[in-house]
Amino acid sequence: MSETDNQRELKPGTTVYDEHGEQLGTVRGIDEQGFYVRAEEDVTVLPGPGEAEYGDAIMWRCWECGEMGQIEDIPDECPSCGAQKEDIYYWQED
Repeated sequence: MSETDNQRELKPGTTVYDEHGEQLGTVRGIDEQGFYVRAEEDVTVLPGPGEAEYGDAIMWRCWECGEMGQIEDIPDECPSCGAQKEDIYYWQED
């Protein structure tokens, strides 16, 4: 089997699974940093209190305009451009 036989096409709407075959969600966007997944309702997206490895470095970011804010205050829409909540995703600052 060649290396290309193992590759799968990744595009928005593709279902993403964990190593146990459980559905995590669907791809909502792709950029040079990787891909972003819209998680299913029962999927834990961030670690619980006291488990966060990166602390304040985890923020929200608007897909449309790049606006960012503290993760505790995820808005229902972007305060800068009015994009819907579906266009806001988790972002990790270095």
